[in-house]
Amino acid sequence: MQPTLHTSLYILKSYKMNRTTTPVKTAKPTVVLKESNKENGMHKTMKALVYHGPGRKSWEDKSKPTIENPADVIVKIIKTTICGTDLHILKGDVPEVTLGRILGHEGVGIVEEAGNAVTDFKKGDHVIISCVTSCGKCVYCKRSMYSHCVNGGWILGHLIDGTQAEYVRIPYADNSLYHIPEGSDEEALVMLSDILPTGFECGVLNGKVQPGNTVAIVGSGPIGLAALLTAQFYSPAEIIMIDSDDNRLATAKTFGATQTINNSKENAIERVKELTGGIGVDTAIEAVGIPATFELCQSLVAPGGVIANIGVHGKSVELHLETLWSKNITITTRLVDTATTPMLLNIVQSKKLDPKLLITHQFKLRDIIKAYDVFQHAAKEKALKVILTNE
Repeated sequence: MQPTLHTSLYILKSYKMNRTTTPVKTAKPTVVLKESNKENGMHKTMKALVYHGPGRKSWEDKSKPTIENPADVIVKIIKTTICGTDLHILKGDVPEVTLGRILGHEGVGIVEEAGNAVTDFKKGDHVIISCVTSCGKCVYCKRSMYSHCVNGGWILGHLIDGTQAEYVRIPYADNSLYHIPEGSDEEALVMLSDILPTGFECGVLNGKVQPGNTVAIVGSGPIGLAALLTAQFYSPAEIIMIDSDDNRLATAKTFGATQTINNSKENAIERVKELTGGIGVDTAIEAVGIPATFELCQSLVAPGGVIANIGVHGKSVELHLETLWSKNITITTRLVDTATTPMLLNIVQSKKLDPKLLITHQFKLRDIIKAYDVFQHAAKEKALKVILTNE
């Protein structure tokens, strides 16, 4: 739901879970380039990006998905992207992902086939794929905690095959897809699959951003920038972006940051205290997913403030209760529920939010190995989000 995008301190994320793993030597991925949708025995095949263990991935033939349950649909992918969480998977931070899994949990596409229990979607519909699958009936779905759906949650590219492929199966389609309004910019709407609701729900809403408040966002990658864009819905007085990449900080400034701090060149704690009259910030949003950045947030937050974690943490972090116990702070964690996706879609349609600002690179889907290389070296390539188009 945030990720290692460059070699600096701030390794960016999307969102998902805490695991500690043992480093594993990696091998170069095998790239297979063959025509897709050929007959493979009795099954049609397609091309997909497949995980083969930490550091190993390949673009290869896989069986085209079929309807397994009446509530399923099959979607032909039109556009997809790479998430920082995919990089965490490739680092071995998410051990639930098994060998042979197709990665990816974001995208837009066209319904190819619908199960007989699907009522809201039909063949030919253009749809946004939610990164979170919701059955709509379980105890958590009824509380709008779709990320913890007992029958779904974050399963795409995690526990079932995902969207970095020519086709994908979407369970519980009526609750896990969104219609794309006619005439919409479908490329921009890829950002509604995950990154915008993640930045908004896990960072801004959990962080209780309010008018006139001061906000620090640690990590100026795609997720941090999504939090920056959506924090402005609530008119905070200051939004301070902290990162070690000057290019990303410059981008943050154009997106509405009031202050930027390069923590590799100056002391971020001292600078934030200077900007806030020695108090600290009302909300500190962690958008990286490594111990150092979470610890930094603990030093930035003011008494009565909130630390809102977005980052995917693959290692344990220290909680400094010896200094925080008396400060009345709140610490929040969350896996995105995508409960705000319809609202965000309305805001995008009204032209009050432009998700395309987050897109820097374009690739054909068959060039996904090259796209991963660019995304993994984001600082060097000046990359934020990449778009992959299935042609």
